[in-house]
This record gives sequence, C-alpha cells and structure tokens, in this order.
Amino acid sequence: MSDRDSAGWRSAVANGDFVIQQCSTCDTRRFPPREFCSVCHSRTWQWQPVEPTGTIESWIVDHTFAPGTTIVMVRLTNAPTCVMYGRWLAETAPSAGQTAHAVFTDDALIDWH
Repeated sequence: MSDRDSAGWRSAVANGDFVIQQCSTCDTRRFPPREFCSVCHSRTWQWQPVEPTGTIESWIVDHTFAPGTTIVMVRLTNAPTCVMYGRWLAETAPSAGQTAHAVFTDDALIDWH
C-alpha cells in the first residue's frame, strides 16, 4: 500500500531501482520516505540510487501473522543512517553483521538474502 511519501519509492522499486530520499538542502539521506528532512526541515529532496546491500543488525521470527517468517533489520551499506526491514529469504538463519543483498518482490517491496 502506497501513501503520499512512499508512492515514489514503491514506483522505483517496481522498476528495479533501489533508492532512498536525499535532502536537496543538506544532503541528509533518509528512509523510510517522509515529507521533510529531520535535520534541516526542508521539504525538497530527490531519489538517490544506493547499492542494494547492507548489514544485518537484528531479526525476529514471526509466530503470529506469518508463522516461521524471519524479518531482518538491515543497515544500508552506502547510507548507514538508513535501515530497511524485510523477509529473510536465505536457507540459513541470519546473523548479526552478516551482509545482506536486496531482493525485489513482485509487489514492489524489498526482501533480503
């Protein structure tokens, strides 16, 4: 589901582009997308392509909505102030500090392996 702030991101992901917002005033990179910069409060920004890799910081195993699904929190390699969450698709369990690579889903989301 898209909203005002995430529609552009989901559109980019649907086209196979891995992007985050970057403030046009102070160059702060941010994710998730939002209307204004938390540093300088500017409302001007552009989508910035970044490498679709990161480092696993933590994870949970869902026992309620999608039992057995592992969700990882990944800090982006080229945007260390940004974290993304997604399903872990690798055969082995994740570990802290492990490199993760983005996987584009059919419903314009990001998973990891």
